[in-house]
Amino acid sequence: MVQHLITLADWNTQQVLNVIAKAQDVKANPQKYSSSLQGKSLIMLFEKPSLRTHLSFDIGMYQLGGHSIYYNASNSPLGKGKESLSDTIRVMGRYADILMARMFSHQHLCEMAKHSTIPIINGLTNFSHPCQILGDLLTIKEKKGKLEGLKLAYFGDSNNNVTHSLLYGCAHAGMHIAVGCPRDENFCPNVGVFNHAVSIANGKGTKVTLHHNAQEAVKDADVVYTDSWMSYHVPPEEEKKRIDTLKPFQVNSQLMKHAKPDAIFMNCLPAMREYEQTAEVLDGPQSVVFDEAENRLHIQKAIMLTLLGK
Repeated sequence: MVQHLITLADWNTQQVLNVIAKAQDVKANPQKYSSSLQGKSLIMLFEKPSLRTHLSFDIGMYQLGGHSIYYNASNSPLGKGKESLSDTIRVMGRYADILMARMFSHQHLCEMAKHSTIPIINGLTNFSHPCQILGDLLTIKEKKGKLEGLKLAYFGDSNNNVTHSLLYGCAHAGMHIAVGCPRDENFCPNVGVFNHAVSIANGKGTKVTLHHNAQEAVKDADVVYTDSWMSYHVPPEEEKKRIDTLKPFQVNSQLMKHAKPDAIFMNCLPAMREYEQTAEVLDGPQSVVFDEAENRLHIQKAIMLTLLGK
């Protein structure tokens, strides 16, 4: 049976921990893996813009000895509505060994996985961003020496792919997670995801909580995390309203004072200074955002190796 990475809800705790451990080894011993995927090909299918996802997969495949192909869906029969998802993925499976897709619709990615004969990696959809969160967990483990028992506090728009994947990732890792967001269902996590994460956490003795007060959520946090207030899909005309709604959940120096003194700050990038966080925090000594970005490279390698059985 072909193994995919579509959402962390589909992976168990051991799979999550194993891929993080593999990424640590890949990062520490790059030469050991330099020919691990020799003769293998990766198709990178993009509907949405990308910097870190594109470069980390492209360079990662090269450093593992394989070959990657960038394919822009907007220029393809798929993007022009001339070919079905099922036919497209069947053809790609005849050419390549593994596929990474960055899609608008999560359902479209699930449809592709249903027909695929090769592993599919979710490079981002409107619902889930598993690669990012696996890289984040790698970063946290590097900085804190462990995952189990730590508390992550997330702030801002929480009805998004990053929050959903953080909920699953933290629950699997044995971490507490507190989500701080406005009291508005448009900004709150998907109820099904939240409840599923709670059930995973209950089995590990950890807590998944939702807060509408930022200082309450950040208390005793080891990790403070935020994401863009203006994601790619948000219309520009909504900017002022969103800023007004989300401003109480901005990560600034005052909020950081309520976390643990040695708390680290994370943002999956891109980041806008003075929006979801202040420049003082993003560029300050507690920020690990560029280590976090680098670790996308190492985790992508580990994911590809894992799905290809290497």
